[in-house]
Amino acid sequence: MTAIAKTANSTFDAEMMGIALAMAERGLGATSPNPSVGAVIADEATGEVLARATTAPGGRPHAETTAIAAAGERARGATIYVTLEPCSHHGRTGPCAEAIVAAGLRRAVVAIEDPDPRVSGRGLDRLRDAGLDVTRGVGAAQARHITRGHIVRITERRPFVTLKLALDETGEIARGSGVSPVWVTGEMSRAHGMLLRAKSDAILVGGQTVLDDDPELTCRLPGLFDRSPVRIVLSRSLDIPMGAKLVRSAATVPTWVMTGVGSDATKRSQFEAHGAEVIDSTLVQGTLWLPAIMETLVARGITRLLVEGGPRIWRAFADASLVDEIVLYMAGDPSDEQALAAAARWLGPMALHAVERRRMGSDMMWQLVREPLQKGR
Repeated sequence: MTAIAKTANSTFDAEMMGIALAMAERGLGATSPNPSVGAVIADEATGEVLARATTAPGGRPHAETTAIAAAGERARGATIYVTLEPCSHHGRTGPCAEAIVAAGLRRAVVAIEDPDPRVSGRGLDRLRDAGLDVTRGVGAAQARHITRGHIVRITERRPFVTLKLALDETGEIARGSGVSPVWVTGEMSRAHGMLLRAKSDAILVGGQTVLDDDPELTCRLPGLFDRSPVRIVLSRSLDIPMGAKLVRSAATVPTWVMTGVGSDATKRSQFEAHGAEVIDSTLVQGTLWLPAIMETLVARGITRLLVEGGPRIWRAFADASLVDEIVLYMAGDPSDEQALAAAARWLGPMALHAVERRRMGSDMMWQLVREPLQKGR
């Protein structure tokens, strides 16, 4: 009977954690500097979901406390499913581990431990010390995938970096006319790219992309404009026209222009008058130094960075070993070998392997990973 109960319990655990993981994914791009966490409270005896929650926009309140509040007294004796170890330290809010104990929950199922040294196993220890039955590792692979921005921020002091490449069927890019972008992929690929923006804390381009394409870099999917990420432009010379869409809309959508110390004071004032923030960074041999930029971004709460271009920026990130994954859209029906060759053409030799390949209307999309994500304990 024990084996049967354990098997049934494991199936239920997987189903409930699946809901929690979906809740966590829903919050991506909205919770920085905190990770997006999903929490579900369920009654194992009846199979009823009592509450579910996601980390709130801006990172607080946390998912666990929101779910506990929604479940109310029914949380007592129930099980909580959480995608990341509940915090155990005092910050702007009380520890979630203490809230779980106070709510009288009987059991906690946690996907992964938190690599943050302020937590790192202490949250689970607090639950065990209070008599809760703690299960760890359910849905761990997907949880690490969703939480990778937080993991890299803690372990490497930089954002998780995704490069987005859009190429035609021959592997070429198209440069804009200075008025608008030239599309080489179809509508479905562009919509998927917008979703990537919504799930990112910030989006980065070089100044040449602004000159070529005059992009908006917002999320224009229905109902998701408010999920547009912070827009970052690297411009050593500040030669971006004040009439550019990014500049004209800087008072509405946060826009950071990163430049070198001592850049033109008049141009800096013009950007700031439009609502953009000009941020000094380190120059090395006349070029903005990406490791310093990454430090600045993570200090400002950016955990998931989408790099959209152009080619010089792609190659700079690749050469600096700052690429975690590549999302490649390619027109037509190219093979995996053609896609990898096209990526190598723009990024240089990299050890890439595909974790996803999907048809996107008239295009193909690949998610290419450079190396395995560092795991939490």
